[in-house]
Amino acid sequence: MAEALHPLDRLSALPMPSADMELYRSIMAAGFDAFPERKANYDRFKASERGEVVDYLPLKLDIENVSRCNYRCTMCQVSDWPKMTRAGDMAYDDFARLLDEQIGLVEIKLQGMGEPLLAADDYFKMIALARSRHLWVRSTTNGSLLHLKDNHKRLIDSGICEVQLSIDGATKPTYEAIRRNGNFERVVDNCTRLNTYARDVGLHRTRMWVVVQQANFAELELFPKLAAEMGFARLTFSLDLGDWGQDSWRAVNDEIDVHRQFDVARARALVAAAAGHGVEATFWFVDDKYHAGQKDKLCPWPFERAYVSSDMRVVPCCMIANPAILDLGDAHDFTAVWRGKTMREFRRAHLEGRIPDVCKTCYGDQSRS
Repeated sequence: MAEALHPLDRLSALPMPSADMELYRSIMAAGFDAFPERKANYDRFKASERGEVVDYLPLKLDIENVSRCNYRCTMCQVSDWPKMTRAGDMAYDDFARLLDEQIGLVEIKLQGMGEPLLAADDYFKMIALARSRHLWVRSTTNGSLLHLKDNHKRLIDSGICEVQLSIDGATKPTYEAIRRNGNFERVVDNCTRLNTYARDVGLHRTRMWVVVQQANFAELELFPKLAAEMGFARLTFSLDLGDWGQDSWRAVNDEIDVHRQFDVARARALVAAAAGHGVEATFWFVDDKYHAGQKDKLCPWPFERAYVSSDMRVVPCCMIANPAILDLGDAHDFTAVWRGKTMREFRRAHLEGRIPDVCKTCYGDQSRS
């Protein structure tokens, strides 16, 4: 019998920031020096225990600059939205006010359900503003627009700290079957451009990200070579297929989920194969990491971060990423939401082991009744 891949930390395989922890820590330290209130908030967080009421502001935010996409991926809730759009784009001024208010932030992810490069200039302005405030900034893109207006150069030059490129197929038929509306050759060329430019200017900021599923399961061994050919130094296989807090999507993604067929022996072989191409391979897997009823193993999101949608609503996390599913409040006054009744009740449910239905996927079978 194959050795089961639970938990993945038996491989010490979880991905670290692409640019390495030294840069991450240096950016954090610079932020503490520039903004003493940030350091004070961080110290309050470190001294606290997880509770319903918190005396600190969040350390991290996922900020969705656009909730529209040019792809209709088979495993993504965007596919359900008319014209692959849920709401209008986030205004730059709203983004700036959010950063001004949230004095405790050390890190943001600037992307949500949409393709962030659809926002064009505003996207790069947002990155620049966040970096000017000594925030670690990461993002995710499908890579389809990097050839336009020198976007591949602008992204690296923006000061972004990490960018994940979603490549879910190692061959044209597989890629285009999963990432509907995508063009495999164009994305391969765009990623190669991006990595070539990053290498030329001496910045290592990129990671190739593969969502493992039924359609690509037979070709996982092709990804290390493809990653190397495109110039990636880092490759992460994600075994997570969430349900966006929706039963309908749980039914869809359960059909294509293959994490129980994936074993440690194959993971080690992929790590070795990638190393042979000069690529670091890591894995991402949430199930069995969070545990209901164990305070120190609860999902950290309710206690240290949240997701702000493009229409300025507060959502629990990126695995829900849609205020129509669970809306915690108006992000124009995020601090009031963070400290308010709805957020406190959400935390209390986790603390008491009453994991909300929309969160149960990330806790695995042990949270389901």
